[in-house]
Amino acid sequence: MNQGISDENYQTPQGLISDQAASATSASLGNLVRTRTERAMSVRAGGPTLDDMVREELRPLLKSWLDANLPALVERIVRAEIERVVGGTAL
Repeated sequence: MNQGISDENYQTPQGLISDQAASATSASLGNLVRTRTERAMSVRAGGPTLDDMVREELRPLLKSWLDANLPALVERIVRAEIERVVGGTAL
C-alpha cells in the first residue's frame, strides 16, 4: 500500500515568486527567444540591424551593472522570501 500523499490532500506549495512575477518572467523569456530568432534571421538577410548594434553596445554596461548589483539583489529577495515563509523570523 502506498503511504504517500494522496491527490485529494495534496496542496500545491506557494512559489518563491508571485503569479505576476512568473508571468512577467515568462514574457521576458519569450521576448528573448523572439529576439534571438529575429537576430538570426536579420543576419541571414544582409547584416545586423540598428537594434542589434545598440544591443551589442549596451551588453557590457548591463553586464557590469548585473555583476555589481545582482548578487545583493538576489540575496535580499531570497532572504525576504525565507522570512515570509517562516513567519518573519529574522535570519
